Amino acid sequence: MAEQTRSSITVEAPPAAVMAVIADFGRYPEWTGEVTEADVLDTDEQGRARQVRLVLDAGAIRDDHTLAYTWTGDREVSWTLVKSKMLRALDGSYRLTPSSGGLRTEVVYQLTVDVKIPMLGEIKRKAEKVIIDRALDGLRRRVESLGDADA
Repeated sequence: MAEQTRSSITVEAPPAAVMAVIADFGRYPEWTGEVTEADVLDTDEQGRARQVRLVLDAGAIRDDHTLAYTWTGDREVSWTLVKSKMLRALDGSYRLTPSSGGLRTEVVYQLTVDVKIPMLGEIKRKAEKVIIDRALDGLRRRVESLGDADA
């Protein structure tokens, strides 16, 4: 069974600004580090992505896959793998918690990756950690740079 990797970061922006960047899939190649292409395939009645095709290049893990997204209010989004050539599972979530009176946001990112090809658990967990750390750092930099542009 696949193990879950989890990490968090604090972003100097309110949750709405953080979620706006998370929901802007077309810009993922600019800040995630691992996603080289992102195409929204389907949206819900509120215009949020329901299915997204992503091309991932995370060193040991390279794939073209589709994820299904579930939005829980404006503070959490989770996803599950729909189809992939290399992956058996790619399930995760972002959970946002406001702090400092709503001026900062703690972002918790959880990810479970399972590949179809044999891979040592240690290598897979390292790849998960790299994906999470780069995504969180990229998210923080992207959100904070947009806030600086507004100032």
